[in-house]
Amino acid sequence: MPRSEGQKGKLVWLLRILARYTDEEHLINVPRILELLAAEGIAAERKSVYDDIATLRALGYDIVQHRGRGGGYYLASRPFQLPELKLLADSVQASRFITRKKSDQLIRALSQFASQWEANELQRQVFASSRVKSMNESIYYNVDALHRAIASDRQVRFVYQEWNLDKKKVARRGGGAYQVSPWALLWEEENYYLVAFEEGKGMRHYRVDKMTSITTLEQPRLGREKFDPQKMRNYAKPMFGMFGGPVSRVELRCENSVIGPMLDRFGTGVIIMPQPDGRFTLYADVVVSPPFFGWLCGFGGRVELVAPADARQQLRQMLETISKAYQTKEPAQ
Repeated sequence: MPRSEGQKGKLVWLLRILARYTDEEHLINVPRILELLAAEGIAAERKSVYDDIATLRALGYDIVQHRGRGGGYYLASRPFQLPELKLLADSVQASRFITRKKSDQLIRALSQFASQWEANELQRQVFASSRVKSMNESIYYNVDALHRAIASDRQVRFVYQEWNLDKKKVARRGGGAYQVSPWALLWEEENYYLVAFEEGKGMRHYRVDKMTSITTLEQPRLGREKFDPQKMRNYAKPMFGMFGGPVSRVELRCENSVIGPMLDRFGTGVIIMPQPDGRFTLYADVVVSPPFFGWLCGFGGRVELVAPADARQQLRQMLETISKAYQTKEPAQ
């Protein structure tokens, strides 16, 4: 026997049917709509379906009708178009901080915005990536807790972990808690970072997936004068591998062939001076660090660090150390 209360939700069920069972390549006719409504315990007549479709159109839903043999209706406009959903699905898959389990859940959620045929295309993308994913399921709750602390202007306390040789996470500071004032969350180098003020140490950043036992405290945040929201967009720009430290202006002499990687890294606002020998000089602000030196070495001599002198000396010493390691006897088996 049909559920009488179902009549009140018939319009909603009709919209769900159109969203799930139709797209530009798959139309649905009224008899099929009546079957699907009946499966939900909702009795309907053809005329009422026509009236309901007219009502949905009046409410702004883009429902297109094709007349003639094989004709029917389909929902033409949705919150997301299929290419947009694919882009979002790819982004979820590419994010290292999202576990594989959560990736699957999120893509299934995204599929609710597509027809059943389009959803199949998204589901196939779940298996498109074999990259290493995070194993920390709690990161989503960590991010939420930190956002709440920022919104409520409160400090947080947490335990910070790192991996050991036994492939286990151990707490830094002997298990002692960090207490900081959170100011922003940053997605950089394929990871989530908390940018926070730690008393006595200034502005620092912490990987969110390494944080555990996060507690929001009653104390108001400190370091407001140190945090500049306008500079957050460029917070990580001078860093390599998210290594912190003082920023230095470096001079690089580059072959013209590496202009693309340079602009990808530093942006089009960087200072570039073409040279007559087929090279160019580039000036940029970076945190001089081992990851920065490693990045330079990756160009195989096509990029030379000219200045500052102390950074050039550090790079020379690092290269000498590496060279010595490969000049000694073969490592013990």
